[in-house]
Amino acid sequence: MKKYGKISKKSPPLKRRKPSKRSAPAAKKTGWAQALLKAVWPQERDFMERPERYRYVRKLLPDTGCVFCSAAEEGAGPDSLVLAMSRNVMVLMNKYPYNTGHLLILPRAHTGELWKLSDAVSAEISGWLKVAAKILTDELGCAGLNLGMNHGAVAGAGIPDHLHWHIVPRWGGDTNFFPLIAETKVLPQTLEQTYERLRPHFAEIKL
Repeated sequence: MKKYGKISKKSPPLKRRKPSKRSAPAAKKTGWAQALLKAVWPQERDFMERPERYRYVRKLLPDTGCVFCSAAEEGAGPDSLVLAMSRNVMVLMNKYPYNTGHLLILPRAHTGELWKLSDAVSAEISGWLKVAAKILTDELGCAGLNLGMNHGAVAGAGIPDHLHWHIVPRWGGDTNFFPLIAETKVLPQTLEQTYERLRPHFAEIKL
């Protein structure tokens, strides 16, 4: 302790370094950016062909009813993105896909609760899931698939009032710096091109 000596009572008080004027705006900007990042959940992913997705995920578009029910009324076609319809189930392309060929399998009945589906409808959905997985694998040559459903708004369902299962084709290396850093997904095909490739296969299926 003798090495450092003692602080004299007469020693002048330590002066705190005042932040420079240049650092203040930067700190303010950093705080604003952090607040913004905390307010955005989940991480937004755009893709080049459909920049209006930004408005969709931000909930800026007016509520015009259930888009799935509207698609069912319109029937199969490139405008509705419906690939196939059976008695109780329909298959359509995701308008804002995470990957090329991202499909949705859903009951035609408007319900957001899984337990309200009858055994017959559940079996029909299961049949379409298998058919869609096979078509995507054969036609698009994907190496794998993500299949699942978000049940309820807190679980991440974008349209919680109408059940829908996701099928997302996957390829090796399909996640790179672009969606991770730029938060933008680049798709090798337009929705119209993918629809034209898939529609003939689904049109042949009778369930």
